Order: sequence, then C-alpha cells, then structure tokens
Amino acid sequence: MAMIASRVRVAMESVDLQLMSELLAPDARWGAPEQDVPTCRNAQQILSWYEMARDNGVRADITAMEIITNHVVIGLKVINPNDQQNSRNATRWQVLTVDDELVTEIRGYETRGDATEFATSGVSNWT
Repeated sequence: MAMIASRVRVAMESVDLQLMSELLAPDARWGAPEQDVPTCRNAQQILSWYEMARDNGVRADITAMEIITNHVVIGLKVINPNDQQNSRNATRWQVLTVDDELVTEIRGYETRGDATEFATSGVSNWT
C-alpha cells in the first residue's frame, strides 16, 4: 500500500494522466459519498475529469496522506486560479479504495473526520 500511495501522490501532484491511468481499475468510480450513483463510473471518465481540471489550471498539493487498511486518505489543497470565491485554495479530502493493487473507488469529503470515518468503517453502496 505504501508504494501505491507514493505513486498516487506523484500522479495527483503532477497531474500525470498516464500514471493515473496505470493506477485506476478499468471500472473505478469517483464521486461524493452521498451520491447514489457516482459522478464517474469508469477510469476513462475519471481521467477525462482530471484532464479537464488540469487544462483549466486546477492543481492540488497533497497536505496529508494516511493508509488505513485498503484505503488511502488524502488531504488536498486545491488551487483553482479560475475560482473567484473563497474555495479558490480549498482543502478537500479524498479516500481512495485499493483492491488488487488498483484504485477502484475515489470519494470526496469536506473534512478529514468524514474521510477517516469512511476509511475505517465505510462500505461502498455504489454498485
């Protein structure tokens, strides 16, 4: 898990879409925890979202990373030069679920507590 977490850090901070594609399961999902159906339902949709964000100047600096069982909890300072509101440099949290050495699920959270709670006790309701 430490090796995967390290590769995730490099891929996210550099927005390296090739490396990201190597880390994602083909049927990986990404979205908010309250969604019944995730925003992205496969690796290609996730990569397209990251590509769009990158092309719009959005970057993320990883401020924290913790491995909890088969989850990587990541704190991100999202830097969006196009956002004129207070969320321009917002801190967000993501939980990446890893199965068979690939990221199968990415969930976004507003707080570290919520992200950690899911990583320690959460079961995906996405099918």
